[in-house]
Amino acid sequence: MIKKVSTNAMRKKRHGRIRNNISGTAEIPRLNVFRSNKEIFAQIINDDTGTTLVSASSVGLKIKNGGNTEGAALVGADLAKKATKLKIKKIVFDRGGYLYHGRVAALADAARENGLEF
Repeated sequence: MIKKVSTNAMRKKRHGRIRNNISGTAEIPRLNVFRSNKEIFAQIINDDTGTTLVSASSVGLKIKNGGNTEGAALVGADLAKKATKLKIKKIVFDRGGYLYHGRVAALADAARENGLEF
């Protein structure tokens, strides 16, 4: 009998491989992305101390449809503005095991346009 593996389990496996190679520090923190069917979440993390420095989400911004690319772009822009207030410019991008396409790419592009470098 063939055992079916869930899509989320495969994503977590990919995310683990990604996390073996990247890590956020105090100088260059990590931007992590999580997307669900309805919402998108992003946070900038210092992995040395295990603290979240900045976070933004479609829930927090009260975006009517956070599950589309326009909502993701608004979250990326908001996150970048909050990060620049804390003098964070350079980051490492962690796509969370998702393809760099659609909402994840829209969030990253909006963050770049609003001052983050990665």
